[in-house]
Amino acid sequence: MTKKHTIILQPSGSRGQIEEGMSVRSAARELGVEIESICAENATCGKCMVLIEEGRFEKYNIDSRRENVSPVSTEEAAYFARRPKLLKDKGWEVGQVRLSCQCKIHGDVLVNVPEESRGNKQIIRKSATEREIEVKPSVRKYLVTMTPPNLERPIADWERLAKGLETSMALVRGADEKLPRWYELGIDYQCLRTLSATLRAAKWNVTVSVWQDKEVIEVQAGYVEDSYGAAVDIGSTTVALYLCNLRTGELLAAESEMNPQIVYGEDVMSRIQYAIENPDGLEKLHKAIISTLNKLLKQAAHEAKIKMSEILEMVLVGNSTMHHVLLNLHPKDLGLAPFVPAIHKSMDVKARELGIHINPSGNIHVLPTIASFVGADTSAMIVAEEPHKQDENWLLIDVGTNAELILGNRKRLVCTSTPTGPALEGAHVEYGMRAAPGAIERVHIDEKTLEPRYKIVGEDEWNTGKAKGICGSAIIDAVAELFRAGIVDSRGKFKQGLESRRIRKGESGWEYVIAWAEETSIGRDIPMTQQDVRQIQLAKAALFTAARTLLKRSGLESPDKIILAGGFGSYIDKEKAMLIGLIPDCELDKVYAVGNAAGDGARIALLNVEKRNEIDGVTRKVERFELPTDPEFQNQFMLATSFPHMSEPFPHIAHLIPNRKADPMAKNFMK
Repeated sequence: MTKKHTIILQPSGSRGQIEEGMSVRSAARELGVEIESICAENATCGKCMVLIEEGRFEKYNIDSRRENVSPVSTEEAAYFARRPKLLKDKGWEVGQVRLSCQCKIHGDVLVNVPEESRGNKQIIRKSATEREIEVKPSVRKYLVTMTPPNLERPIADWERLAKGLETSMALVRGADEKLPRWYELGIDYQCLRTLSATLRAAKWNVTVSVWQDKEVIEVQAGYVEDSYGAAVDIGSTTVALYLCNLRTGELLAAESEMNPQIVYGEDVMSRIQYAIENPDGLEKLHKAIISTLNKLLKQAAHEAKIKMSEILEMVLVGNSTMHHVLLNLHPKDLGLAPFVPAIHKSMDVKARELGIHINPSGNIHVLPTIASFVGADTSAMIVAEEPHKQDENWLLIDVGTNAELILGNRKRLVCTSTPTGPALEGAHVEYGMRAAPGAIERVHIDEKTLEPRYKIVGEDEWNTGKAKGICGSAIIDAVAELFRAGIVDSRGKFKQGLESRRIRKGESGWEYVIAWAEETSIGRDIPMTQQDVRQIQLAKAALFTAARTLLKRSGLESPDKIILAGGFGSYIDKEKAMLIGLIPDCELDKVYAVGNAAGDGARIALLNVEKRNEIDGVTRKVERFELPTDPEFQNQFMLATSFPHMSEPFPHIAHLIPNRKADPMAKNFMK
């Protein structure tokens, strides 16, 4: 048997017996203590720092020693070597302070989790929007009253019910048809097993739920009016579930949760890699998302005061990797050229086959994927926004760790995707974090005094509260403001000679301090560093180049409208996004944030079965474009690293940068 050791986590006081060799962060997760980390445990973000306490702790009856954990790894040593000021300011030494993702347990230990490392519950910004939806669900209920069987007519229970449905469903046989129409109906096996008992207990008066007018999936005693369904957007970072009344279309409950797969990798490629490298990797990823779906279903059902068994259908969407993991399809071929998914078309699967705890006969409908990394969430976005029904050319962008883009109108749609990396959501930024209490979410810099104003999640007023870090929307703000105020130049480099105590040379180069240590809950200054700016340049260049490539492929200079979708996209300041060149130039009043369009599209597909057939047809006509095949991609990417761009004019935000000059480097990348 594997040896076990006692671990105690402070200040929460959580404790437990942990297997030999488990990392401190994994142990904390098992004990319900969240430790921040956004680098997929690669020892690069440093946000999971913990302190190994030494001594005899009589209260817990343990002797905690640094020798009871693994030696400091090369990766940890390199991380701390780059940050001597951090150790000096805190009075820590290497060995005492460890990265919990690298530190393995080999004996009893007491671990102190400092404020800056404690994970907060993220503010999930994926609420449903108000939309007019024509309700045409795939599950319908019919009241059927039958004559009980007798010796003269001992017809089997199912055939008796099916014949009764012929009247209720108005199934009329054509003149040339030999068999009655009810003969084409099927019944789910699980439902059939309880049919006889239900009919007799109900005295042959029942309500029958029929899926797609093809299959009976539930038989209930007496008259039952309502049935329920759930729509789910499975994002790389967050999962959002919407519980609806299938008869009225009413939204009854909305629940959301961090995607638990994030502990196995921050982005889709790292999760694919995890599944490839670990024999049980796919199983862990699959079970993690199924467990979260069941948790959210339970919460939503409790909120709506219904039983989970009353939920008869779900519509699920997600990017191609989330789609494969959900269906327990190995995603390895998505990560290897030529990046081929297992299936594009939509799928219908019984809930019991996936282990989802709704009615076991219920249906799970998964919308179609479009391309290697353009998934069912993009299909749902098309359902919600309907670019295929417009005369104008619309550019739809779902901004996240992997951005998906759709461009076009009723005549033609083209799509692509690009990894933007997790920097836009706080990872790989020194003090980046998710949108949780304590995160700075808005930044403004006075161009004369170079002094900042900032707003913190959970605070109503600016410059109030204690900051813990900076989240995605404020990262965009901060970089845009640094450029607008003249603190960094168009190439993202800090300018020298500016008179401000906030501009200084830090451990990793020049930086701008947004919040001083006394204004934070972590006791350290929160700056935007030169490296942080570089990370945003790489992310925004990837997104802009993808958009520019689609525009060029469609023979367009600019889109007629830009639609920003997704929880993160909805909180971006559109003017600042355009100022740094995250999105193409466009009239600002033609740039819209639409919230969680993927979730809304899933909800529409749940409530209107005709939309499912429609999107199956639309997605097969979308032209897919893989950016790596574009010979101009690298040059276009380099042009796009500048703010807002090395060569494009950006007339709609020109007033914000009145002294902008042409970059002489542009000619080196232009053909």
